[in-house]
Parts: sequence; structure tokens; C-alpha cells
Amino acid sequence: MLTEAKKQKLIENIKLYIKKFLSGSITDLDESGTRIMINHFLTDVLGYTALEEVRTEYMIKGTYADYMIQINGKRHFLVEVKAFSLNINESHLRQAVNYGANEGVEWALLTNGKQFDFYKIIFEKPIQHKKVFTVDLTDSSSLKAAYDIIEYLAKDSLNKGGLDALWNKAQAMTPISISKQLLCPEVVAIVRKNVNKAYEMKFNDQQIQETILKVIAEKIDLSGFKVPRLVKKENTPKKNPPPETNVITSVENPEV
Repeated sequence: MLTEAKKQKLIENIKLYIKKFLSGSITDLDESGTRIMINHFLTDVLGYTALEEVRTEYMIKGTYADYMIQINGKRHFLVEVKAFSLNINESHLRQAVNYGANEGVEWALLTNGKQFDFYKIIFEKPIQHKKVFTVDLTDSSSLKAAYDIIEYLAKDSLNKGGLDALWNKAQAMTPISISKQLLCPEVVAIVRKNVNKAYEMKFNDQQIQETILKVIAEKIDLSGFKVPRLVKKENTPKKNPPPETNVITSVENPEV
């Protein structure tokens, strides 16, 4: 969603945030102190304008959400902050979801300054919610993935439909979504062809589809099974163009 230059700038700003707040010098911080961290995260990292786009203490039916991200009057997602020293729990999640449901906002970011959990609120009866991602900026081993996912929340991404793209990405990789693809006629036909060739048999599409469904639905003992390595397709080197000749061609009424 971001240009390469803006993506690198985002990464640099995340690293600065980590160095400033998550380097180990802060071990105990109350909720008001944690909000100072989140102010920096929303403005310095994600690029939102303080006050104008980062609405603090946003009133929702007599209570207050910590932040509402709002651009040109459109509310995009709310942010609920918990103390740095607390672990995020189900009670905190219910609070954030209730805020979103009461205000008609379908996205909620729940954070304690180091862990960031992002949810989509689904307006059905009853109200549902789905976790889109969780990021822990204190886990150095997962920072590369964190950079790639936080990108979708940046202001420049948001203006290009970043939240919808993020949701599509999350939905595409669910087990249900992949199962549907595995059971589609095109995939079944390829599997049938390969199985028939490997075992010199003649199974039909229905038999193959039923077996794939069985693999999906049941726990299969894969002990001793090695997952085949994915072979990257090598780029075929371009052939040098033939030498130019002195042949002159003419075209009548060329299309512009």
C-alpha cells in the first residue's frame, strides 16, 4: 500500500518508537502514561495529524473511547489503550468492541503500547468480532512481519483503502477460504491428473474431491511425511534481439 520510500520511513519510525519506549527502561507505566506512548505511535509512526485526525477522549453514549482516528469527518477506527504493565484480556476486548458497536465503527485497535491487536467488528445479530492481526513490538523475531502489517494502518495506506485490503488479506488465508480453493473443480482436476499418473489408476473427480474433503475435515497422521519443497520458477533469460536489417516497411493509416 505504501511506496518503497514511505515503507522505509515507516520502518524507521517504528524502530525509533521501540528504541524510545520499549528498550527496557520502561517497565511499569499506568494508562495515562501509556497514552503518551500511543500519541507518538499514532502521529510519529502512522502519520496522523494530532487533534484534527487523532480525536482523544471520544464520547460514545456517555462514556469515552481513548482515541478515534478520523479523516475529513469520516471515522475509520477507534483505539483503546490499556496500561503498559497490563496484559490485554477478554474484558478489554469486550470494552473496545462495545465502543465500536455503539458508535457504528467497524474497526478497533486494542493496545498496551507494546502489543497491538486489531479487530473488525461485524454488525450482525448478535454483534461479532474477528481478530485481524496481533503484533508484539517487543518480539524482535517477528518485527519483519510487524512492519508489513502495520503498514496497512498508516494514514497513506488508509487513504488508499488499506483497511479493506487488510481484511481481504486476512480472509484470503483462513482455513475455510483455502479449503474452498482446494475443493474447486480446477484444483480437483489437477490433483486427479497427478494422482492417476503417479499410481497408474483412473480415479474420477468425485473420488478426488471426497478425499480432499476428508483430508480437510480429519486429522491425518503425517509422521514421516516430508512437505515437498516449493521450486521457484527461474526467469528465462531474454534472447538478444536479431540484428537490425535495412528493410523499410510502411503502414497505411496507422492507428494512433
